[in-house]
Amino acid sequence: MRRIIVLALLLGGLELIKPLGVHGFGSQSLLAFGFLILGAYAAGELAADVGIPKLVGYLLSGVAFGPWSLGVVAADSVTALSPVSSLAIALIAFLAGAELRVPEVRARGKTVVRILAAELSVTLVVITALLLALASFVPFLANLAPAERVAFALLFATIAIVHSPAVAMALLNETGARGPLARTALGIVLLSDVVIVLLLTASLTIARLLVPPGGAGVPAISLGRVVWELGGAILIGAVIGGLVAIYLRFVRKELFLFAIIVAFFGSEVAGLVHVEPLLTLIVAGFTAENISRPAHGEALRHAMERVAAPIFVVFFALAGAQIVLPDLARFWMLVIPLALVRAIAIWTGCRIGSRWAHLEGAGSEHVKRYTWTALIPQAGVAIGLAAAVASTYPGRGGEIRTLFLALVALNQAVGPILFRRALARSGEIVNDAKDIVPAASTA
Repeated sequence: MRRIIVLALLLGGLELIKPLGVHGFGSQSLLAFGFLILGAYAAGELAADVGIPKLVGYLLSGVAFGPWSLGVVAADSVTALSPVSSLAIALIAFLAGAELRVPEVRARGKTVVRILAAELSVTLVVITALLLALASFVPFLANLAPAERVAFALLFATIAIVHSPAVAMALLNETGARGPLARTALGIVLLSDVVIVLLLTASLTIARLLVPPGGAGVPAISLGRVVWELGGAILIGAVIGGLVAIYLRFVRKELFLFAIIVAFFGSEVAGLVHVEPLLTLIVAGFTAENISRPAHGEALRHAMERVAAPIFVVFFALAGAQIVLPDLARFWMLVIPLALVRAIAIWTGCRIGSRWAHLEGAGSEHVKRYTWTALIPQAGVAIGLAAAVASTYPGRGGEIRTLFLALVALNQAVGPILFRRALARSGEIVNDAKDIVPAASTA
């Protein structure tokens, strides 16, 4: 009840402030930013009180206060706050890379690659087949020749198999989970983003051959461009990570401020030289962690986690505010079957991959059973990929993007709940003892 009262007071206070005259676009955005931090945080605490991950509370608060519901936060303010999302993604990527250590990569690398390969293959084939079977009911497939249907179905399936490192990292930070399930899931979602960028490039190439895009100004996609986006990201990320390690070795001052600078600088550099920003920051974090002294790397991670805490709140609240409720209502008869089939395909692929990897040792049963739950959420790079398809095919690509965002909304709300429950059943949650389910009870 106290959380609900806090939310009501915040909303009432905002309504009282507005008539006093908040003039200017920047002032409105600043007010929206402050309200999102406080309102989404209160909603997250309320969600935690009823056993739901905090980030789901942040997400739902964004839906409730966003332009498509109560309208407390206007669409212009959501757009103006997009740099906050970019900073959050950069922090998440660096932290995720810093969680990977060379001995662990060697130990889990085969498992991660095999599970991911099986899961992506099964999910890609199943979703493509489902779309072709329902082509008459799918807006961007109706009234097309067979070859064109295959091209657009493959494009949608390629972005539909994307996962969310942001959700995985946020939940691991929230729960403190560091066990076999958490480590394996983190490795899979990080590697999947790189693989899916390559898959989308291949899918777009096939689509261009089968359905040449009309109009001028369509961005060209070449093998050289893809190689630079990925190879250049590794190179630049390694350089940034080396510079961070030097700073930690000889300076080690103002780490809180330095953490913000690293994330911002890394993201901006990646944009300027046209490389994949997520991969750049992952490599930077990995490099800095593995060539620095353990104590130095730990100090920087703690500083970044302090920075990330309020940024996570606004990031997921903004993600919720961007959910277009009319589109979700419009496509619900397609979204629900797609989400269910996608979840079943992910589960099947993870089971196949786990058998292929011959998992053994402590925690292996939990990895086999529950890894799929970490792969349900979608966000981040997936939305960017959908936008790339929409820019290439403004007509049907726009319909692909609309349906995909509706699918993201559902998976983003349900996925974190499933993953947190899996972490609890695996006994890996350490920040909240009441959520830990003894391992014996899951047998």
